[in-house]
Amino acid sequence: MDTRHGRDRNGAPATRSAMLLLAAAVFVGWLMMWRSILYENGGLEETCAVARGSSLLPLIGLTSEASIKYHVWLGNLVMLFFTAHGLCYIVFWASTDQIHERLVMWVTALPRVRRQMFELFFYAHHLYALFLVLFALHVGVAFFCSILPGVFLFMVDRYLRFLQSRVRVRLVSARLLACDAVELNFCKSPHLTHSPMSTVFINVPCVSRLQWHPFTVTSSSSLEPDRLSVVVKRAGRWTEKLYETISSLPPSQPGHLDVSVEGPYSQATPASFLQYDSLVMISGGGGITPFISVIRELVHRSGTAAEAATPSLLLIAVFKTSADLAMLDLIVPASGGFSDISRLELRIEAFVTRESVPSAGDVVAIAHKVPAEEVLFKPSPSHAPIAPVLGHNGWLWLAAVVSSSFFIFLLLVGAVQRLYIYPVDGNSNRVYPWAARTLLNLLLLCVGIAVAASAAVLWNKRRRAEEAKQVENVATPASSPATWLDKPRRGDAEVGRRPDLRSTMHRSILFSFWVELVLLPLKSA
Repeated sequence: MDTRHGRDRNGAPATRSAMLLLAAAVFVGWLMMWRSILYENGGLEETCAVARGSSLLPLIGLTSEASIKYHVWLGNLVMLFFTAHGLCYIVFWASTDQIHERLVMWVTALPRVRRQMFELFFYAHHLYALFLVLFALHVGVAFFCSILPGVFLFMVDRYLRFLQSRVRVRLVSARLLACDAVELNFCKSPHLTHSPMSTVFINVPCVSRLQWHPFTVTSSSSLEPDRLSVVVKRAGRWTEKLYETISSLPPSQPGHLDVSVEGPYSQATPASFLQYDSLVMISGGGGITPFISVIRELVHRSGTAAEAATPSLLLIAVFKTSADLAMLDLIVPASGGFSDISRLELRIEAFVTRESVPSAGDVVAIAHKVPAEEVLFKPSPSHAPIAPVLGHNGWLWLAAVVSSSFFIFLLLVGAVQRLYIYPVDGNSNRVYPWAARTLLNLLLLCVGIAVAASAAVLWNKRRRAEEAKQVENVATPASSPATWLDKPRRGDAEVGRRPDLRSTMHRSILFSFWVELVLLPLKSA
């Protein structure tokens, strides 16, 4: 593998491009075949439903975050077609109440509304379930089958996510920082691996039973195979209540906190940043968390003799106050030390923008005004490590769930048609109401997915139960590691000014980084 240019010697990028072109050709051909669907009903988004754990996204090289962009494009395009078509049938659609749900979902998804009233956007988007039912009742079973593949895969993913969200996970410890941030350390299965900059969704019932919040994973599954860590900074009502709940627990006695985790969803692979000789990472405030996972991953690779040389790192971190410098302490794992990170060629330049220029001693004093505090949590028999919902052979299990659930659906449809509908209706399609037949088919589809997915999850639950017994033996750090400010060689904190990226040093570094990122891949293409 030529790690500098990010391609193998067999032309992997060309192969991938060919596969993407083939997939695009098949997709366009499929759309042309079903052009009557698009023109008559605007059903593009039902055929291309987007899910976090979709089994199709990895096949075309997309992550769950990247797919959101295409989901927005398709939604706006469909709304345009839907509105143009609906103007011709406004009287009929108003009588079926379909346009109301679609307009509510579209208006609340506009960027300004979504950012300022996210909860309105989030809960309004759950109208997709009502819309699918009304859509099926409107077009009938035969026509609904044309969009069944997309709806079916979306429902499989949604039900698997529901099963994973029902599990209470083991929270090992929490590290309270001086900057009103807390690092949550969860126990995870060694079989669960994730890439740097992955994302998890967290639900804390004592804070809110309905709200799920995404956080970037700061740990490395290579460096910490039995731990998964996230950082929560106090910034809103949910995070403030969580911080107050944890900080109110007595440090001398282990606490108890029920937490559910969904994910992780990987956003990048180590090879994506290992192909460069140097990395320049620029962060602001809590935006440093994705880079923490990258640094920890490179710490592991630098200590493995079999791995290739790791790139040199320059981290430019900008904070509002001196207390926020405590975020740099998270670079060192709670169970690690500076001896591990010393193998990296790492330079950190920190800047504090909203304070006057104090002396170096004042910076240390301000940053250590509130020392980091470790809060331990006692294990509960009902808590389990974070694990893949379908075990470590997830792809095989997912294929089995998809195929078996669809087979069960077809089997149930055939049995109901033969034993229940045919004696009443025969083959006339006039006696048994179409609405009841449509709802019955939707119910059987849900039953098939629930039976197959639940059986697969229960089959893997035994292995997770064995791993849960080992949770009690997981060592918990007794104290926080040394602080970053105790190591001046890591870099100096500049207080009272912003980074001058136009300076000679930074300009040369950024230029060389841009050359490696843009020009070299173009030259080798």
